[in-house]
Amino acid sequence: MDRQKTPKELGFHFPAEFAPHTATWLSWPHKEESWPGKIERIFPVYAQFVKFVAEGEHVNINVANEEMKQKATAYLEQANADLKNIYFHMHPTNDAWCRDHGPAFLINPKEKKKMVVKWNYNAWGGKYPPYDLDNEIPVSIAKATNLPIAKPGIVMEGGSVEFNGKGTLLTTTSCLLNPNRNPHLNRQQIEKYLIDYYGVENILWLGDGIVGDDTDGHIDDLTRFVDEQTVVTVVESDKADRNYQALKENLAALEKMKLENGKPLRIVALPMPAAVIYEGQRLPASYANFYISNKYVIVPTFRDLQNDDKAMSTLQQCFPTRKVIGLDSTDIIWGLGSFHCLSQQEPQII
Repeated sequence: MDRQKTPKELGFHFPAEFAPHTATWLSWPHKEESWPGKIERIFPVYAQFVKFVAEGEHVNINVANEEMKQKATAYLEQANADLKNIYFHMHPTNDAWCRDHGPAFLINPKEKKKMVVKWNYNAWGGKYPPYDLDNEIPVSIAKATNLPIAKPGIVMEGGSVEFNGKGTLLTTTSCLLNPNRNPHLNRQQIEKYLIDYYGVENILWLGDGIVGDDTDGHIDDLTRFVDEQTVVTVVESDKADRNYQALKENLAALEKMKLENGKPLRIVALPMPAAVIYEGQRLPASYANFYISNKYVIVPTFRDLQNDDKAMSTLQQCFPTRKVIGLDSTDIIWGLGSFHCLSQQEPQII
């Protein structure tokens, strides 16, 4: 690869999540401080998540050693997961959030090529050291997949960006312009990196994230593309709720935005669940943190029957060719993320 040219100049782009996958990458959870007092309770649901993803694509799981692999295998067997579709890689991690520490996989459809972009990772502004192992995961995966790698040299997390696959990228000012990420860069400079290294042309900025989100406002808790023109976005109906104003402002901003082709966004409202509070802490529970696998759309649910059902039925209408499945994320969200935060797709070259 000509190192002087950017991925965009070389014809690469980051596909939409709803485009076909070769695989999904995960990092098996093991850090007890991320789920204090609860980590053992997340494994059965996490294994169910892996089971559903593996029904339609390969699942690659980063583990530290043979002992972790055996523990993971035992949970996956209990979940009746198809182990023939699940592959383990000895890539030690600090934590489980593969959306943010995993690689960005780009494709060049004309040349039938794939590459990895390795952004720098600093655990959401240095909040949870150490993160040196996580920061190296894209390099390990590039080697494992024998793919070329580009290194922009700035901090970026997969959960902070959302794509329609046609040139539009959604993000938030609260995260990408936060001085704890890239204090030496202004908005225009960050946009240049997004364009060059994700292969996009149209950057849309929303404002603040939801209460309890320790990532400073990741887009994957707010607004997601379900097709090239349509987003689902969470709205809060309770005016007394702390999320009401920020989500109202995000919706108003979306209504004014244009896609790369000049057309307005089609906007579908998703409800928010009732507040999930554990040990006095408001957790960032959001139905927007769903994961689109080849076969299913896997949605976090929060034991709020009315809103769980409404969110599921709304998403099922958005994904007529996939089955929408809800998995109880009440324990997983204690880690301050859910299924989308835990996963990173590897696109298929068509």
